[in-house]
Amino acid sequence: MTANLDLGVIGNSVVSALVDRAGRIVWFCFPRLDGDPVFCSLLDGDERIEGTFGIELDGCTETTQRYLGNTAILETVLRDGNGGALRIIDYAPRFKQYDRIYRPPTLIRRVEPLSGMPKVRIRVRPRFDYGARAPERILGSNHIRYYGSSSAPSGASLRLTTDAPIAYVEAESPFALTQPLTLIFGVDETFAGSVQRLGSEFMERTRDYWIEWTRYLSVPFEWQDAVIRAAITLKLCSFEQTGAIVAALTTSIPEAAGTPRTWDYRYCWLRDAYFVVQALNRLGATLTMEDFLRYITTVAQSETNGVLKPVYGLLPDMAMDERTVDSLRGYRGMGPVRVGNLAQIQVQNDSYGNVVLAAAQMFFDRRLPRLGDLDLFHRLERLGERAVATAFEPDAGLWEFRSSRRIHTHSAVMCWAACDRLAKIALGLGEPESSAKWREAADRIRTRLLCEAWNPDLDSFVESPGGTDVDASLLLMQEVGMVAADDPRFRGTLALIEKRLRRGPHLMRYVAPDDFGLPETSFTVCTFWYIDALAAVGRKDEARELFERVLACRNHLGLLSEDLDHRTGELWGNFPQTYSMVGLIVSAMRLSKSWEEAFWRGS
Repeated sequence: MTANLDLGVIGNSVVSALVDRAGRIVWFCFPRLDGDPVFCSLLDGDERIEGTFGIELDGCTETTQRYLGNTAILETVLRDGNGGALRIIDYAPRFKQYDRIYRPPTLIRRVEPLSGMPKVRIRVRPRFDYGARAPERILGSNHIRYYGSSSAPSGASLRLTTDAPIAYVEAESPFALTQPLTLIFGVDETFAGSVQRLGSEFMERTRDYWIEWTRYLSVPFEWQDAVIRAAITLKLCSFEQTGAIVAALTTSIPEAAGTPRTWDYRYCWLRDAYFVVQALNRLGATLTMEDFLRYITTVAQSETNGVLKPVYGLLPDMAMDERTVDSLRGYRGMGPVRVGNLAQIQVQNDSYGNVVLAAAQMFFDRRLPRLGDLDLFHRLERLGERAVATAFEPDAGLWEFRSSRRIHTHSAVMCWAACDRLAKIALGLGEPESSAKWREAADRIRTRLLCEAWNPDLDSFVESPGGTDVDASLLLMQEVGMVAADDPRFRGTLALIEKRLRRGPHLMRYVAPDDFGLPETSFTVCTFWYIDALAAVGRKDEARELFERVLACRNHLGLLSEDLDHRTGELWGNFPQTYSMVGLIVSAMRLSKSWEEAFWRGS
């Protein structure tokens, strides 16, 4: 089976797994989102059995897949050619218990016959150290332990506990499925009591949790299913133990076929996380925001000199040295497979604006149990000082160019945004002198930027002062308030971006050569930025039509990756991508008819 991104995601904000259409778990990092992928076949070429957890139906001819309502519980139905059928229910337990959330690093799979006499084969083949080693196995009466040497880097010890016939599972022999079975995979711990009862109880409690969580989302009237699925996916990309939000759940899925653009996205980019928080806030899901604000408060306290990295680990002080691993061949054999990310040592000056914009919510959102105070404001001021100092300093920019630095318009815009929000926060705190200081700094940056980043010959802002190129980030100038949507300069910029970057209904992030040549695929969040810009300038019907076309590019479960082949519609890049799911939510909420328009007025 050729690897593809027709995958479902399950998880509980500690671990996650990707399940293909055939019901195989092809990606599962343990013991957390950035851990060793003990199921890793997604990145080991095609037709691989190693690194998978498969439940195979003999003679399977048809598969269907769906989520159970508004949950992160995935159902896969397999049918054979003789009337036999079975159902696989996959989930990671998550529910309220003892006034806290129970979310163990565990996957639970329930298999039940639906019709006929289905014949199944269960294969559980974890790997350690990024696919380099097969674990040793110890067979118990109702479990199999998988362990590595204590001196190995992972030091992992995992356990499958099941009421399936353990001899069949250990031998990977086919057997008739005559009754429901439960398989629990995760921490090497014993289970007391009935495995079947535990699997059933945990599923119901997990189902109840997600249904309750989605009940309180403030969804738009239109595209509700798409928005709810995107919101649940964003929640699964959060690591609640620290509040970090990963950019995606995978590493090294290439941005296009045959490109070496393969990156590890299992870390917390301050920029991406801000956009996630912004989207969830629009839906009323404030707890993820509170967790992330706790995370960035820790980041701000740890960076005593006020210098921010663009990306941090799930624990802010963890190292993320980038390396390649030879033990995995890559997605469809397209390497290299990378672990860690060099962006941690890059200079990306927009980070200051992203943190201040995210933290600003703490000073104005009355839903929060603890509002921001002067102490937090003074810590943010250190970041503002760095924003003033670096607004017009060369950096790698939000696209993270690896071999060049220059002044980037977007970075300067976000430095302005940091100062602008600090001025507003100070005013709200009753600090008029501080407010005036930050307003003067913001105005100074804005005046210079509007002069130097404007190219009158092109009738457009440009991606770098004095340059002639444009990139999609210029569309965010009106989003953060640097210019108004009806400003002729913004409309001129939009026109040039359409001319240069649009490919059918999709948008490239830029088209100039970079460290790896010319970009080949469109960048999905940029398409959503373009849709938002069209709506902002009054071209709402066109924006709605493009939005529908992008929705049609989601996979069968409503998920999006980072990139998209604008010629074929195939998904590329790390998956699922928070940026893309954020763009979907924001655009849907802006374009949807109001409940009053669509329902009470009957239009």
